[in-house]
Amino acid sequence: MLPEERELVRLEGEQAELEELVIQSELALETCKTETAQFQHRYYLAVGRLYAQLDDLDAQTAMLQARLHPSDPSAQEYARAAERQARRSAAEAGLIESQPVPPQPLTADIKQAYRRAARLMHPDRATTEAERQRRTDLMSQVNRAYENGDQRTIERLIEEYGRDPEAIAGDDIGSRIVKAIRRIAQLRRRLEEVRHDLEALQQSELFQLREGIEDGEASGGDPLGDLAQQLERELAERRVRLEMLRHL
Repeated sequence: MLPEERELVRLEGEQAELEELVIQSELALETCKTETAQFQHRYYLAVGRLYAQLDDLDAQTAMLQARLHPSDPSAQEYARAAERQARRSAAEAGLIESQPVPPQPLTADIKQAYRRAARLMHPDRATTEAERQRRTDLMSQVNRAYENGDQRTIERLIEEYGRDPEAIAGDDIGSRIVKAIRRIAQLRRRLEEVRHDLEALQQSELFQLREGIEDGEASGGDPLGDLAQQLERELAERRVRLEMLRHL
């Protein structure tokens, strides 16, 4: 085997390894996004709406206190702040309620379908800008289908795409070496981007909350149920307090 042939084998081997790493990393990112969205929906149903109700009661109480003490600047400011918080909570609640219900837990089959689609149509396998854009659009459809738990759509996209048009056939060794070097550089950049996005998601408050709740559930507890009971008690106390103020 000639030296350039050995170099081509080495480069294409490195490229194949990086392609698999990128696919696995993108799958991990999309899975994390989907599972976190599922948790957010579950959290809202269990306790998020109760927090919104608490904020609304706090705002009503604060505004009533402000009317009872019109010359107290701190009471006026607190009422305005409480009202702003109640509006934010109500807006967040409305946003979550308007979102579609997340799919059931992701299965091994849909994860495998995602891997097949990514291997076939990943943008980093393109050699022209037009082909890269086409692949980017297709992978966006794959990502949306994955987030919706829609394996049938992923399978359809794979079938429609057919064979990989970027398969190398008959290129000279020098061109293939240059192509491999460029693809390796693209793959390394993409791998860094995906890892950065995944790290940012895992450091978010929502993800940290999810981890804490799921750890408690894995230990046999019911942290969301316990929190919901606590919030229900607080709501009852706030309602009583508000009624007392109304009768002053």
